[in-house]
Amino acid sequence: MDNTADFLNRIREMLSEKFSEVTVNTWFGDADIPEISGDNIVLLLSSTFKKNIVLTKYREAFEDCVRELFSDDVPVYYMTDDEYKIFLTQKETTIDGEEGHTFENFVVGSSNRFAHAAASAVASKPASTYNPLFIYGPSGLGKTHLLNAIAESINKSKPIFKIVYITGEVFTNEIILAISEGKTQEFRQKYRQADLLLVDDVQFIAGRPSTQEEFFHTFNALYDSNKQIVLTSDRTPKEIDKLEDRLRTRFEWGLLADIAPPDFETRSAIIWKKAEGIQVDLTKDMVDYIATMITSNIRQLEGTVKKIKALNVLMDMPVDIETAKKAVEDIYRANPGLNPTPDYILSEASKYFSVSVQDIIGTRRSQDIMQARQVSIYLVRKLTKMSLPEIGGVFGGRDHTTILHSVNKVDEQITNQPDFQKKVEMLEKTIRG
Repeated sequence: MDNTADFLNRIREMLSEKFSEVTVNTWFGDADIPEISGDNIVLLLSSTFKKNIVLTKYREAFEDCVRELFSDDVPVYYMTDDEYKIFLTQKETTIDGEEGHTFENFVVGSSNRFAHAAASAVASKPASTYNPLFIYGPSGLGKTHLLNAIAESINKSKPIFKIVYITGEVFTNEIILAISEGKTQEFRQKYRQADLLLVDDVQFIAGRPSTQEEFFHTFNALYDSNKQIVLTSDRTPKEIDKLEDRLRTRFEWGLLADIAPPDFETRSAIIWKKAEGIQVDLTKDMVDYIATMITSNIRQLEGTVKKIKALNVLMDMPVDIETAKKAVEDIYRANPGLNPTPDYILSEASKYFSVSVQDIIGTRRSQDIMQARQVSIYLVRKLTKMSLPEIGGVFGGRDHTTILHSVNKVDEQITNQPDFQKKVEMLEKTIRG
């Protein structure tokens, strides 16, 4: 086969012999395989929701196809785009010529100066200053950038270091798979032999006894061996619901560093830096406009600059204030935090409640899963224009009366339970960005 597209198309054809064309197109139509080697295959799925469905329902069939094409067992890793970026620990160059996430292109301001300094110190002298380093703050403010920068810096200065870079969700999925396949020893070797362990969104392990147990022993093994650990989360250890006390204590052993939304000057500097990196000439009034309109998310700032360049190159629109306004409007429409999709709401609820998406849409009825499910249904009803039957389809084919009951149940709890009301409001705020 000439390329990965041919390979994936052949797999789709083979899957079509087992499942309907609609099923294959729904779950694999926008999938991608970035590269193929004899060692492993990475299958990229467009959302966490799709990834969980594929892992639950179609994994065995997919891997049967891979085995048939290779005439051998080749490991398959299932990832979203964001997880794949984290998987790539070395510095990379994107198609528009900009650099990857490094310390050099991280814009430092008052809101992130402390976290940047701490990350730089860890990169300079791993395991000798702050261990663990725990970076926390809302999504889209640069936590993952700092993790990548640490990995890139240490990879340059200490090429013999074994660096393991993972998300809390992937760690959870891997331990579940290792237990089910009787490969826990291999799993432990992968993590406990690391010189540097970087875990993004570590809050996802909370509420999962087996995962927390394994992470506890992994943490201890690395810490006792004087290996560096860096963790990120959307909240402090004390605020992570259902995190075991023994883990919470260990997360606080080293240094806690927060990242807050950037001020106007820092937002402007980020825009200028991004524009320089992708070679688009912005005017001061364009930068001021973007920095005024987008205030809390660095990814949206960078996305707006890239949108301006795309409008200029692809649509021949001038690089002026009107194009900037158009780009901001498009970012607002595209941003899931402003116009949340059911997939996005489920993804954020999954992280917040430390319950998998599959459990939320599934049939299990434990108290924590039921709460996550009902709140998710409530927020999909509130934040989208979907009808009750459409929402039922998202949540495993439930009928409209069940959906309505969940909405009414959450409404009642919000009215009568102030603590519950704050919890729902916090999750909604996170979803809205």
